[in-house]
Amino acid sequence: QIQLVESGGGSVLAGGSLTLSCAASGYSDDRYCMAWFRQVPGKERENVALRTRAGTTNYAETVKGRFTMSKDTTKDILYLQMTNLKPEDTAMYYCAASPMYSGGCWNGWEWLRESDFGYWGQGTQVTVSS
Repeated sequence: QIQLVESGGGSVLAGGSLTLSCAASGYSDDRYCMAWFRQVPGKERENVALRTRAGTTNYAETVKGRFTMSKDTTKDILYLQMTNLKPEDTAMYYCAASPMYSGGCWNGWEWLRESDFGYWGQGTQVTVSS
């Protein structure tokens, strides 16, 4: 069973940068769609970025051009590089994995949703102040 552990959160000023990490372990192959989500108290969890096993990425419009999702395959660590941070990026950020489509992140008609992800990390807090 895959385990996910996030790190790298913190407090920054608007315009600053942070890189989140997600260490993955406990699995024998990489047939997972990996994703970053974020959640603000009282609101639904929002998908930020997805990455297929093949390396294809998809980003929410709100972060496109500012966030980059990547993976160090030698270390099984997933990254989310966040630049030009805005106060509205403040949230708890979660790493997630889905084995439903053998590493794909597309179900045939849309990108995978929160409910498609069965494995989650504990989250890391990002706070951006103006």
